[in-house]
Amino acid sequence: MHFCEVFIRRPVGTALLMLALFLTGAVALRFLPVAPLPQIEFPTIVVSASLPGASPETMSQTVAGPRAPPPARGPAGRPPRVG
Repeated sequence: MHFCEVFIRRPVGTALLMLALFLTGAVALRFLPVAPLPQIEFPTIVVSASLPGASPETMSQTVAGPRAPPPARGPAGRPPRVG
């Protein structure tokens, strides 16, 4: 006798077993500790830069200043596209 034949031959017992498993899961679900909004720690990034002998103005212009990305270049030997 295969494992499945027991459940095929006894459909009422199978239904009762499924109902018992469902009710057990529903009762257990109520006791799970679930927070509505979990505590999240946001990552922080700390960057430090030093340039010995530089003034604060020099640091802000050279090290901490905005930098533009290099322009996109096309294939070698072709003039850049305009427009």
